[in-house]
Amino acid sequence: MSAHAETRRLTAPDIRARKNGEPIVSLTAYHTHTARLVDAVCDVILVGDSLGMVMHGLESTVPVTLDMMILQGLAVMRGSRHALVAIDMPFGSYEASREDAFRNSARVMKETGCGAIKLEGGRRMADTIRFLVERGIPVMAHIGLTPQSINVLGGFRAQGREEADWAAIEDDARAVAEAGAFAMVIEAVAEPLARKITAEVACPTIGIGASAACDGQVLVLEDMLGLTPRVPKFVKRYGDLGPGIAAAVEAYARDVRSRTFPGPDNVYAMKKPAG
Repeated sequence: MSAHAETRRLTAPDIRARKNGEPIVSLTAYHTHTARLVDAVCDVILVGDSLGMVMHGLESTVPVTLDMMILQGLAVMRGSRHALVAIDMPFGSYEASREDAFRNSARVMKETGCGAIKLEGGRRMADTIRFLVERGIPVMAHIGLTPQSINVLGGFRAQGREEADWAAIEDDARAVAEAGAFAMVIEAVAEPLARKITAEVACPTIGIGASAACDGQVLVLEDMLGLTPRVPKFVKRYGDLGPGIAAAVEAYARDVRSRTFPGPDNVYAMKKPAG
């Protein structure tokens, strides 16, 4: 039996069962080759709509389309064998009605083979989350800073830094957990509030700019590898690959211009005559 056949991919129930257990390791991926690299250590690979900013240079995630998410989701599924792959539902694909949300979520899961979808919003999306879960679609929720709502929020601003704002965010967390989300991302929320929510809700919390007390963490891969020029405060850079890539490209350009590349080892010689 092949190694691939022996590998069991993690599922939404597996991740849900990690509440108060071993922390959940999650990173984004948008390509087959990066998915293959992170799959070795991650429990969840998130195909985030952040690909609009990271891959396409967009100012926000709002212009990202369903087709873009499906295309990159397929690439990530090809490169992974172990991690649960969750795919973001882009802006406009799930808000209008529960039926729209189901139709588009089902399309994503059928065309990519992913194990879950993720959508943004708290109380306002609880009914939709319940509708999807009851119809066989595992949902990861996303509360706190919700990037698709940037035009309403007025920018990428941390949430819950004043106690007067806590109750609404706690209500969001309870609502999505009670609706059946198997996990929730808590983004850019004041540390004491993220810690409190984690202690209160039944499903795992996955922090990004939240608290080490969360049941897991997620970062955008390119951010933590030093491939993006500007990153939020909550990103810790575990690598600095940008300068290394730039240096390699410069060395290649020098070799091409000096005609030292390709060298003898990089070209094909004529075959020797037979006999």
